Amino acid sequence: ENPPRKIIRKFSPHTHTRYTDTYTPLCVRTQKKMRSPRRPIQAVSTWVRRQPPKVKAFLAVISGMAALVILRAIVHDHDNLFVAAEAVHSIGICVLIYKLMKEKTCAGISLKSQDLTAIFLAVRLYCSFVMEYDIHTVLDMATLATTLWVIYMIRLKLKSSYMADKDNFALYYVLAPCAILALLIHPSTSHHIINRIAWAFCVYLEAVSVLPQLRVMQNTKIVEPFTAHYVFALGVARFLSCAHWVLQVLDSRGHLLVALGYGLWPSMVLISEIVQTFILADFCYYYVKSVFGGQLVLRLPSGVV
Repeated sequence: ENPPRKIIRKFSPHTHTRYTDTYTPLCVRTQKKMRSPRRPIQAVSTWVRRQPPKVKAFLAVISGMAALVILRAIVHDHDNLFVAAEAVHSIGICVLIYKLMKEKTCAGISLKSQDLTAIFLAVRLYCSFVMEYDIHTVLDMATLATTLWVIYMIRLKLKSSYMADKDNFALYYVLAPCAILALLIHPSTSHHIINRIAWAFCVYLEAVSVLPQLRVMQNTKIVEPFTAHYVFALGVARFLSCAHWVLQVLDSRGHLLVALGYGLWPSMVLISEIVQTFILADFCYYYVKSVFGGQLVLRLPSGVV
């Protein structure tokens, strides 16, 4: 015999669904209560991101000063900071080379930024030969050789993957101002005037050579891991180079500025070092945040670079 109609309604799928819908919100509320608290790094990152620009700038300055104090305490020979800066720059280029060889693509890499890097390295190498020959010359030679190899790969071997439409920064925006500034403000040493102008030109150009790479990242909004590692290495190298100059000025009690010559040149050297550090500071913040968050691909908010 067929079971009574009441039993069929009691165990019908519609009735079961109704019971399930009733208890689902309770489960969701329970899961929210049991959710683990945020990590301290994430909490600090969220707090910093919500601050106004002036507060962010103040925090960046305080962090930089704290890092300088730490470096001054643990590094006794501050010339090692410049060597470390060149070494980190070379490591960044090696990461870039690894990307080109492994992935067989140069997408996301600015050829114009590499061109500017090769120009200021070549000029600085020339100045090293005619003005002072030391360990810095050897490091510049190695860095220039690897940079030229990257340019060769992008222009010839991997040309099909080059994002020319994204790499749209006009080079004359940096080359012309740097050349004019070098003519007006350069060292007042006993070297030939051409060598002094060339020295100033490479200092100014190095400070802004990363701008085309930042424009590419601004246009794409997404930075793949190897490119992000490379740009972060540039940021670390620029900070170490800036720390080298600042700490040397402090240790010499200002005598280094006098040795560099009179006029505006000593101040322009320090300003150039500080500018090239702060240009990459925002990107480095989001890079560190992405690494601690376990994200392989770095996504940049609007207006970061």
